[in-house]
Amino acid sequence: MPSEQEKRAHLRVPVEDIDPTAFNVVALVEAMGRTAFQARNLGRASDVYDRMLADRDCTIILCLAGSLVSAGLGRTIAVLIEHGMADAVVATGANIVDQDFFEALGFRHYVGSPDVDDNVLRELHIDRIYDTFIDEDELRVCDHTVAEIADGLPPRAYSSREFIREMGRWLVERDRGVGSITRLAYEKGVPIFCPAFSDSSAGFGLVFHQWQRPDRHLAIDSVRDFLELTKIKIASRDTGLVMIGGGVPKNFAQDMVVAAEVLGSDASMHKYAIQITTADVRDGGLSGSTLKEASSWGKVAQDLEQMVYAEATLALPLLVSHAYHKGAWKARAEKRLSEQLDAEPAPARR
Repeated sequence: MPSEQEKRAHLRVPVEDIDPTAFNVVALVEAMGRTAFQARNLGRASDVYDRMLADRDCTIILCLAGSLVSAGLGRTIAVLIEHGMADAVVATGANIVDQDFFEALGFRHYVGSPDVDDNVLRELHIDRIYDTFIDEDELRVCDHTVAEIADGLPPRAYSSREFIREMGRWLVERDRGVGSITRLAYEKGVPIFCPAFSDSSAGFGLVFHQWQRPDRHLAIDSVRDFLELTKIKIASRDTGLVMIGGGVPKNFAQDMVVAAEVLGSDASMHKYAIQITTADVRDGGLSGSTLKEASSWGKVAQDLEQMVYAEATLALPLLVSHAYHKGAWKARAEKRLSEQLDAEPAPARR
């Protein structure tokens, strides 16, 4: 059997977060905007984001897909929440639970290699995310912490936002995870939606919770997620999307416009939209579908939209540093949308 010493040999160097407030790239990004290809696209996307932030009537929705926090982008994303540059978040469960909440518990992701023997990693209980390692035994602690939080809540149907709010409250009450996305969102009243919440460490924790409590347990209501997000759209004069990756978060946030129409609202299309993705547009997949294509569905207006075909660890720190140092966020008021949603009565359990 592999020894603990062998395991620790693979888990030696933690991934370090990039802090976009520590460097000012305004001149660089604006110079890139005067070049070509993806540099020009990033420059224009940064301009569109700056306009979003300067528009006081705009509600900004941040969409997160792919392995971002594990790759050292946790601080970059946290800056957006901490400084009021995102009013709501739609994310994969992996980013929020397996990665951010996991690190808030005191665990880390480690520098690894894609060339390692994965059979050896399996024996060592090490999971690999391309060139990053995570301790599977520590991830199980995260699973069981989710179950512990669920055990302490009244049994009813919760939106993922409501449950993630309780994860943030749990961190605050125990003074853990300072600066994490989950805790900051709780403190700033920023709702986080994970429409595929069970496809994450949260899913394992909630499976354990329901297994242990077959007659008295909570459940996640993904339709309530959709309704809550649609209410945000209906209440907002204008909306903008900042999408990192694609997948479920991208479609979920775009679909709130159509859902508002179904409910009889005359809500407008998203006024602004930018997306950073490496997905190809030509295969019909959602992650690479253009924002102009979304206009045909009545989801995204044209003119103030921009695709950037780039990998997130390269492009996102530049986008966020540009927005932070331009400073348009300083004139924005906190919306605290989660608290507005909390003010509505929860559905009764039948």
